[in-house]
Amino acid sequence: MKQLFLCSYFAGVKDLFRQYASEKQLGNQVLFIPTAGNVEDYRGYIDEALQSFAELGFQVEVLDISACDRETAQAKIFQSKLLYVSGGNTFYLLQELKKKQLLFLIKEQIADGMVYVGESAGAVITAEDIDYIRLMDDKEVAGELSDTVALKEADFYLLPHVGEEPFAESAQAILDTYGDKLNLLPLNNRQAVLVEDEEVKVLEEE
Repeated sequence: MKQLFLCSYFAGVKDLFRQYASEKQLGNQVLFIPTAGNVEDYRGYIDEALQSFAELGFQVEVLDISACDRETAQAKIFQSKLLYVSGGNTFYLLQELKKKQLLFLIKEQIADGMVYVGESAGAVITAEDIDYIRLMDDKEVAGELSDTVALKEADFYLLPHVGEEPFAESAQAILDTYGDKLNLLPLNNRQAVLVEDEEVKVLEEE
C-alpha cells in the first residue's frame, strides 16, 4: 500500500507525525535525506527535523545522496522502511536523485510498503512534474537537470508554505499562475497531507 506523509514544515506537524507513526507502527528507524538543503543559505529546518525525529524516539541515519556513490544510496534506500526527504531546493534535489538513478527505486520501495515522508521540496517531488515550483525555487542551481519529471506518486501538485513568510508571495504567484491548470494542493506550515493508495487526507496541527 502506498503511504505518503507530506508537509511544508516537519517541525510544525511533529504531533501529527507522532500520531501517524504510532497508528502505523513505524518502528524507530528513519533514513534521512537532507540533500535538498545543500544549496540553501538557511538550513535551520533540517536541524529542526532531525531534532523532531530525536524527540519522537527515532534513530536517524543521515544520507546525503550528493556525497555518496550510487550503489551506497541505492542499498540504503532499498533497506529502508521509513524514508524522510527534507526541504530545500526542489530542482537540485531532483537532479541529485536522477544522477544516482534513485527515482524508480523509491517508487518501487513505496509500492513495496516503504513509508515516504516529504517536507517542502521532499513533498513537491511526489508530483508528476515539478516545473510549477520554479516561482518559489531557483532552477538555475540544478544545471545538470535535463527534465523536471518527478516521482509521480501523488495525483496532485503540493504547494508548500501558503501564507507563510518568506514564501507567501511566491506561493500566491503559483496559485495565481497554475490554479486553473494544475490540481494544486496548498498547505501551510501546520498542515500535512496523508496519502494511502488513492485516499488523500489533509490534517492540521492543533
